[in-house]
Amino acid sequence: MAGQDGTPTSRWLRAPRKRPAGTAEKARNRPAAPPHPKTLENLKANLGPISTVAVRRLETDLEWFQRLRADERSELGLVAQRGISSFVRWYEDPEEPLWVLTQVFRSAPTELTRSISLQHALQLLRIVVDVVEEKVPELAKHHDEAALREAVLRYSREVAFAAADVYARAAENRGSWDARLESLVVDGLLRGEHSDSLRSRIAALGWASTGPVTVLTGSAPEAPGPASVARLRRLAGRYAQDCLVSIQGDRLILILGGVTDRDLALEKLTAAFGPGPVVHGPEAPTIFEAGRSARLAHAALSVAPAWPAAPRPVHSEDLWPERAMAGDEAARAAMVERVYRPLTRSATGLIETLSTYVAVGHSLEATARELFVHANTVRYRLRRICDLTGWDPLVPRDAFVLHCALVAGRLADSCAPIDTSGPSAAPVL
Repeated sequence: MAGQDGTPTSRWLRAPRKRPAGTAEKARNRPAAPPHPKTLENLKANLGPISTVAVRRLETDLEWFQRLRADERSELGLVAQRGISSFVRWYEDPEEPLWVLTQVFRSAPTELTRSISLQHALQLLRIVVDVVEEKVPELAKHHDEAALREAVLRYSREVAFAAADVYARAAENRGSWDARLESLVVDGLLRGEHSDSLRSRIAALGWASTGPVTVLTGSAPEAPGPASVARLRRLAGRYAQDCLVSIQGDRLILILGGVTDRDLALEKLTAAFGPGPVVHGPEAPTIFEAGRSARLAHAALSVAPAWPAAPRPVHSEDLWPERAMAGDEAARAAMVERVYRPLTRSATGLIETLSTYVAVGHSLEATARELFVHANTVRYRLRRICDLTGWDPLVPRDAFVLHCALVAGRLADSCAPIDTSGPSAAPVL
């Protein structure tokens, strides 16, 4: 059979008709057959009794429901009632948009997620659905029982998915808020804040460690984001009891508490940083004193490029010379008080031995000749310097630190602070 233009019009050759957008979704949500008016009338007339039975079942079947506060039980009871009334409206008009979120949960998601877990929420919804399903034989008329029961099952599926969506969005919001709160805490520690608000924020983050705290800083990963921060936090959880993570610009800051094996933790966590040097500060006694350690670590990180062969991670104290050259007064004072002063207080000629040793190019024999002592005496004194200061003169890098400490100490003993700020230039007329 052909049309007027000779083209075939057989049903086998016609192009398939396109279904309108959203048809599949509507067909999925629509009950198998239109509800009978009498069934709808019964549902609407029994909304109150069904809701009362559902709330009573919640009180008798769920032990955790009885332990909630009165306002929480009331809110959850309203959720159950809204769920039943929303089912009736959906059964009458399944194409109603956003019926689950707008009718069942309405303004309850925040309170719901604070009061009960997702598992408890699903238990609550299951009881509500069971109550409605038990009433199906009484409510369905004119062979509507099968269609009504199928509608209840479809509705329960959609409500379960909606509850999971509510809890997922609430978890995302909590995660974003925790990240912002964590950044505020780290910022407060860096500024040396000791207010009660900082203490409450730290407590809100669940910090429980009361022992020493380690601060680790370096470049942030190449693609920082919530996923990478979560992976870093999980990694830190293997080696530390508590951990604060903050990404500030291109820097990543880790504050670790309750570390069992400090060297192992630093080695493993360094791999999570981006390229470049990684610095850890001295241990702080508590989390509230971690600010100084973090500031020292940041100061060392800024001058770390001056020592390309530095280990990764490197202690902030290992960069004393570079920090002092950059104008870090704390580094200069630390070298004087912790290296130079102990040597000057020694009565065994350690300061003279060190001065001669660096002056003759780190030669044991030349030092012995200059001091008119045996080379073994020089070796003994150098070991005493290492025991007293922690820096070994026989190691080139340590000898450099000792040399810088020697210079800083001499300047502290003999020179007043130098004021290089001259008088301001006279204006040119």
